Amino acid sequence: CEDCGKSLIGECKLHGPLIRAKDRVIPSRARLTLPHYLTLRVLELRAGNQQILGVFAKKVIQKRTQFGPYVGQLSTKLTRYDESRLVLQVLKDGGKYFLDTPNEDCGNWMMFVRLARNQEEQTLVAYQHCGEVYFTTVKPIEPHTELKVWYAADYAKFMEASAVFIKEESDVCPLPPVAKEPIEPWICSSCRSSFATFALLESHQCIHKDRV
Repeated sequence: CEDCGKSLIGECKLHGPLIRAKDRVIPSRARLTLPHYLTLRVLELRAGNQQILGVFAKKVIQKRTQFGPYVGQLSTKLTRYDESRLVLQVLKDGGKYFLDTPNEDCGNWMMFVRLARNQEEQTLVAYQHCGEVYFTTVKPIEPHTELKVWYAADYAKFMEASAVFIKEESDVCPLPPVAKEPIEPWICSSCRSSFATFALLESHQCIHKDRV
């Protein structure tokens, strides 16, 4: 205590405790990379004050808008697994590696994007290009809409996943229940063939373009 001139264990009984000044909280790297027209929302608080976050649009985002690349650490195994997020892998130097994000300082904002439970929710496709993973919008995204992603057709094969993911219920976000009616398929305007996802339709349309 500088007032008593004594070395004490704990608080000074005469002059009381010190006034503690806290450091300013600095946002993580991932949060600082969030584009200005996107925002993070807390969807749920779990035990230990763990936040379940979602990425939402603040203004209209046009179709065919590309985000990325996804930032993560190359790893042969995942140190952090979240069932509400996509597992991502890339080919590097002939090897297949996970894009691992053990904490928010090891990735960018794309680590917060949750996976789509069905075709109606899907607003983004994930795909690999030149050893990096990008997300691209498959339709215009309206303000206050959550960005949700699933694999593009070719990337789904690479990840050994289905071309479309359907889950009727979610324990993460209290969203309205998904209607159990058949989902409208994507129709090719050239030959009227139907496809389960926009990505499959896009791959099919490339065949028509090549023939032309």
